[in-house]
Amino acid sequence: MTTLPVPSLDAIEGTDVPDAKHTPRARIARTVRLPEPSRAALFRRAPELGPRVLFFSGGTALRDLSTTLIEYTANSIHLITPFDSGGSSAVLRKAFGMPAVGDLRNRIMALADRSITGNPAVFELFAHRLPKDVPQDELAAKLVRIMNGEDPLIRRVPDPLRKIIRTHLRFFNERRPKDFDLRGASIGNCILAGGYFNYNRMLDPVIYLFMQLVEARGVVRPIVNADLHLACRLADGRVLIGQHNMTGKEAAPIDAPIESLWLTASLDDPTPASVRIRDKTDKLIRQAEVICFPYGSFYSSLMANLLPQGVGDAVAAADCPKVYIPNLGHDPEQQGLTVADQTRRLLAALEAGCAKACRREDLLRFVFVDSRGGRYDGGLDIPAIKRLGVEVVDVPLARADDSGQADSRKVAELLVSLA
Repeated sequence: MTTLPVPSLDAIEGTDVPDAKHTPRARIARTVRLPEPSRAALFRRAPELGPRVLFFSGGTALRDLSTTLIEYTANSIHLITPFDSGGSSAVLRKAFGMPAVGDLRNRIMALADRSITGNPAVFELFAHRLPKDVPQDELAAKLVRIMNGEDPLIRRVPDPLRKIIRTHLRFFNERRPKDFDLRGASIGNCILAGGYFNYNRMLDPVIYLFMQLVEARGVVRPIVNADLHLACRLADGRVLIGQHNMTGKEAAPIDAPIESLWLTASLDDPTPASVRIRDKTDKLIRQAEVICFPYGSFYSSLMANLLPQGVGDAVAAADCPKVYIPNLGHDPEQQGLTVADQTRRLLAALEAGCAKACRREDLLRFVFVDSRGGRYDGGLDIPAIKRLGVEVVDVPLARADDSGQADSRKVAELLVSLA
């Protein structure tokens, strides 16, 4: 068990947090044990009172953690990269010129109440994928049956939820090109896309509705509502455009380290594009009680979220513990990087997002590692991490049966102990 000092901020007057920029606050230091069983047990008894733990992430790496986390808090915040250019999201983006919604849907589903008191029929519908080995005309007919309320999947959904879902599917079906490939299409993604058009190309309203439909326990938002893509330069000078070319999932794994990452408006042009986070996103970051830079694809999930302007400033302004939990096991995007190298690049990205110089401890305070049970492909180099001015917290993180995977319960209890 590890003990460490963390800042704890209490309001001097008033307890309302919406105007966090202007509420008078006092800094009170406290020492916590990691994990702190009594604190974790308290939140588990009353997750509705759980802390606002904020994650910058994307993809599926946090699916298990998110599903576990709702046992401890109903107030976690998930800022997700909308720059995915692979899978069914790529088909939607190509057809409609919209941000990627697949990772947003994935996270909402991970946070959903799957019990009988939730909406299991809605969850089942949103999680359903059309088969990949069926002719297009049969898939189109299946979609129409769902849209018309005739398919068993939609008939199990109670009204008025059924009518809302059918309306969004109708918006999608009316706008999809005739050559739209429905093989493997996620019904949840199609519903989100339909809602995107129903709400004049705004994601927030349809995400909010989606979360209500599945009774998600937390907040999910794209880091920006923009139709942009990722581009990177490798150490050998090559430029790759598109997230799908970096992850090693749909294209061959990269064979040289990534040197730099930026946003672009097109998959055909590497010219850098600029975008700023919205005020509501800025406020979510500033109001967090713990900020976590989690494991997952280092560049295309974590670092991608730090590219929009304003992220660094908002993180620096948040008076709460900030922690990096590096990958256990293999990530093709981290080729040639020790955990110390990753920490250095994470700090550099955050500093680049600040309008003025700030203290490093305001951007990142802790790096959690498991030197005994974990596996770090590039090595740890703990002394080098400490030289960056960041505290290293060596705690059990890995699963007992797999040193290359994080144990979701261990991670969840560590994070809520910091709040």
